[in-house]
Amino acid sequence: MLPVAHGIPRVSMKLYYSPGACSVGIHVLLEEVGKPFDLELVALKDQAQNTPEFRAINPKGKVPVLQRDDGSVLTEFTAIAFWLGAKFPEAKLLPADVDAQADAISFVDYITGTVHPNGFTRQFRASRFTPNPADEPKVVEQGKALAAEYLETIDRTWKGGEWVVPQGYSIADAALFFVEYWAVKRVGMPVPARIEAHLKAMLARPAVQRALAASGMAA
Repeated sequence: MLPVAHGIPRVSMKLYYSPGACSVGIHVLLEEVGKPFDLELVALKDQAQNTPEFRAINPKGKVPVLQRDDGSVLTEFTAIAFWLGAKFPEAKLLPADVDAQADAISFVDYITGTVHPNGFTRQFRASRFTPNPADEPKVVEQGKALAAEYLETIDRTWKGGEWVVPQGYSIADAALFFVEYWAVKRVGMPVPARIEAHLKAMLARPAVQRALAASGMAA
């Protein structure tokens, strides 16, 4: 039964996710926030994102999707991450200063808009980038080269200390986590020492450990 406040039923937040997808970054942020939420599996490997039921929730046909506790739906990693940081300031997932917030959001956007699709989707779903199956190995190699280039760029332009931004742990770290996890754990590619250290620091966080365990992902 749903909890009732002043006669109005309330629901918990719900994350629509797929194991191993970028949604793990949002899962980490939800664990950091510490508020009640539910998980709804959308198995991308089974094309569950293309079912009429899921398309009714997110016509874009992708995860993550966050159903907020008022029942409204929010899509896109950057928007969800920003909302969680702004909605729950006690979790300190967004810097207090607006300029620092912009730096964190800029980093998240670079991960989700450039590093993810060009560096890793090319490796994992090469058929999206060429109509010719014979060209897919070239697409994969291009993805590997771009992923390495992007991670070197992140290392070279690093502004923070242990965490991505100087103000401390933030939404930027959860975004970096899912691509560095792919690079090291899924692809087995070498990464810059700073990226490797960041991944180790992330894997040591209880919120990250809970998110990985819930998805059946290796720590």
